Amino acid sequence: MNRVVHFEIHAKDMDRMQAFYQAVFGWNIQDLGPQMGNYRMIATGADEPGAAWPGINGGMNPRRGELPRPTDAVNAYVCTMEVADIDETLRKIESAGGTVATDKMPVPGVGILAYRKDPEGNIFGVLQPDKA
Repeated sequence: MNRVVHFEIHAKDMDRMQAFYQAVFGWNIQDLGPQMGNYRMIATGADEPGAAWPGINGGMNPRRGELPRPTDAVNAYVCTMEVADIDETLRKIESAGGTVATDKMPVPGVGILAYRKDPEGNIFGVLQPDKA
């Protein structure tokens, strides 16, 4: 089976976006500098052998166009992050400048899911798993 192994976030204001994702999810983001096109590597957590949901790491790219308008349809894959407390995470997102894309919703047998937008309008999901 072919797994997703890397994701990318496109950003006009790289520093602001780095601060947002670090504040909300605690990710380690490293700027590779101008020699690498100002690309930033994102580590979403430690690689743990045998983890049930190992996750993936990614990067941040300078955006090569305009920011999406609030009414634009999603034109990318949407990544969803597992969180321990969705309400706490939603507060962090709002405090860091994120906005609501959808309300929280139960997903039977999976958990509670919500979609949000980062400060540049990129949509992402947060999921608090159902422990039952």
